[in-house]
Amino acid sequence: MGEYLIPGFGKLDEKSGFINQLVCSDGQFCTGKDGVNAIYRTGDKKVELICFADRTIAYINSSVGYSAYYPVYPIAREKTKAVLMDLDGTTVKSEEFWIWIIEKTVQSLLENPKFSLSDSDIPFVSGHSVTEHLKYCIDKYCPDKLIEKAREFYFYHTNLEMKNIMEGKGRPNAFVPTPGAKEFLLRLKEKNMKIGLVTSGLYEKAYPEILSAFQTMGMGDPKEFYDSIITAGTALGKGRTGTMGELEAKPHPWLYAETANIGLGIPFGQRGQVIGIEDSGAGVSSIRLAGYYTVGIGGGNIKQSGTLGMCNSYCETFDEILELL
Repeated sequence: MGEYLIPGFGKLDEKSGFINQLVCSDGQFCTGKDGVNAIYRTGDKKVELICFADRTIAYINSSVGYSAYYPVYPIAREKTKAVLMDLDGTTVKSEEFWIWIIEKTVQSLLENPKFSLSDSDIPFVSGHSVTEHLKYCIDKYCPDKLIEKAREFYFYHTNLEMKNIMEGKGRPNAFVPTPGAKEFLLRLKEKNMKIGLVTSGLYEKAYPEILSAFQTMGMGDPKEFYDSIITAGTALGKGRTGTMGELEAKPHPWLYAETANIGLGIPFGQRGQVIGIEDSGAGVSSIRLAGYYTVGIGGGNIKQSGTLGMCNSYCETFDEILELL
């Protein structure tokens, strides 16, 4: 595809992972019509970029039927005053654990304890919301099953494993701090930067992760350490209340926007003072569409998912990120 220009992004090349297409997947825009110069999509098919002469809009294609368009904002980086960080994969290495829970859920749906996910499934069962992970698996492996039943099995396995972990008899090394995370977080504190933790995970699965990791690192109470923690809410179900988060999770921009704007008190007009760090394709898309300087970190699925073009910078380690600051 060579080098190409996306307004709001700048010049990109084939390393971006973006793929050219003629028509937006919802049929609303077509290259060469109504001022559309080009349309690109990320390799994971989650985000489509509709390019005009002077602007770009992003279309997020939801597998559960609630898609959305967003403006793409140019990144004007200023002196960094706040750092937003993802949980799974970026701060804590737990992706394998949650993929395992998805796998156990499908085993229950199929009544087949020997079922296993394939390598090609990984970009679609990590980094997104629980509902989208489950919807993907249902569509591929058991289209006759209902999402409600899948969620029932998912939270059964989640609650059982979390209980076991908190009692010291769960899966070994389920939640391991990412190498260098402790030193990085403490350096940010030394620099008097605000720190926000952002996750698409529901509270009941996300908070035990970070609490466990902080205990391992000897860093005390994460609620006292972070300036803001935003999750995708709490699970809803019959007989209990829940909060929204499933339909607006990454790659939608709302979790990152809420953490910085509401949690840290940094208004939209000062977004150049914020950087976000993610290891997943859905995560870097979320940060980028929220208008923040986007740093991808190695070890996740950014390159695999074809979303490298969403990153303003890509680093392999936290030490490399510190050099950016």
